[in-house]
Parts: sequence; C-alpha cells; structure tokens
Amino acid sequence: MSQQSATPAPKHGLLAGKVAVITGVGAAETIGAVTAGLFVEEGARVVATDISGAQNETAAEIGPAAVPFQADITSEEQVAALFAFALDTYGRVDILVNVAGVPGSRRTPEITVEEYEAISSTHLLGTLLTNKHAVRAMAPTGGGAIVNFSSAASFNIDERISPAYSAAKSGVNSLTKSFAVHHGGQGVRVNAVAPGFTLSKKNTRVPAEALAQLSGKAALGRPGTPQEQAQVAAFLASDRASFLTGVVIPVDGGWTARLA
Repeated sequence: MSQQSATPAPKHGLLAGKVAVITGVGAAETIGAVTAGLFVEEGARVVATDISGAQNETAAEIGPAAVPFQADITSEEQVAALFAFALDTYGRVDILVNVAGVPGSRRTPEITVEEYEAISSTHLLGTLLTNKHAVRAMAPTGGGAIVNFSSAASFNIDERISPAYSAAKSGVNSLTKSFAVHHGGQGVRVNAVAPGFTLSKKNTRVPAEALAQLSGKAALGRPGTPQEQAQVAAFLASDRASFLTGVVIPVDGGWTARLA
C-alpha cells in the first residue's frame, strides 16, 4: 500500500473517513474540481481524476487529502488502473462521483458520426465502465455510493443542445437505475444529479444574449453554480442518503418543472 494511505482520515464532516474517486476533475471552477474540493472539506480523501492533466494542479490546490490520477474513462484498461490505484493508495473505495463529460452544445445542423461517437463514448461507455469498476471495488467492503452526472437535457429537448447529448444523458439515467437495481443487494447505492444551466468556467464564455436566455429558463431566474451541484452530490454520497438509490435529481432551479 502506498505512503498516501498513511494520510489520517478526517474525523468531521458529512463524508468523514470516506474515500472518493471523482472523475472530470479538470481546471478550477468546473463542477468536478469544485466537487473534489467540497468532498475534502467534508472529510473525504479523494482521487482526483481527469484526462487533461489539469487534475495535478487541482489536487495540489486542494491539499494532501487529494491525489491526482490521469485516465480516459472510455478505456477499460485505464479505468481498471484508476480503481487499482485508489485501492492501493487508500485501501478502499466508498464513493464514485462520475462528472467527466464533453460539451453538449449543437455543433452542426445535422449530427455527424464523429459528434455522436465523441459524446456517447464519454457519457455512455464512460459511465458504464466507471460504475462497473466502482462496484467491483466497493462490494468486498460492504458497498458504497455512486453519483453519476446527467443533465436536465436528459428529460426534455432544448434547441441549443445536441440531440446526441440529450440521448446520451438519458442513457446515463438508465444506467444509473440499472446499476442501482442490480447492485443494491451488495450495498451499492447509485443515483444521479441532473444539472440545469450552471455557471461553470466554460459557461462564463457564453455570449451575453445566450447567457440571459439560458439563465431565464430556471424558475429561480438565474444559473446554478458548481457549488450547488457539488452540495447535492455530497448529500447523495453521504450516509444521510442511506435509503436513496436509483433516482435522478434535477438540480436546475426549476427548469424542468416548466411545460416549455
């Protein structure tokens, strides 16, 4: 077992003593990076994972309770290596938060095969592989909690969103429910967060007109923040949600409650 296993587990917080693998932990101010920081604040030790290399800087900023790991979640070999690293580093895995994804905005008037494959491989295959290997890591120690990130676009259609993205995120919802049903007997809970328009780093570059339109879709009349998404993920991953599994929670300020 590596030296990191000697890092003392924090004794306080919603996730005290838990070990979490979090994917999509890229640059600062993204949902993944904010989630990793919040989980450490709540007492967890984190394996901060991304494909980009940015996870190294993010983990360093969070502190010694976060260690980085680079992986492409569409590769089963790399996903297996990720969970092997987590087990070697901390001795167990209690939580998976699967945030990794690719942008879902419309790219061309018609969907190309390249667009479909880029979106579906990350969101569908990536969710399948991370959940599969999380279950393998969690089951021997009595279970754990998986939180997948879906999207409000999985429920209804928005003209700005790629149809391939909406379909892939609907698939994430289905995989979430399937893993919840198939592995509940092993003590593994699986839920999903479905963000509405959230002012993460990439969305700060949205043109002002589009920003106003997207923000106004929420019943609360504003965009969400990465912190608001991370807080719901932390609850779902915690023991306070011990009888909650197989659900997809829209964290969208009331966007999906509208008829149009």
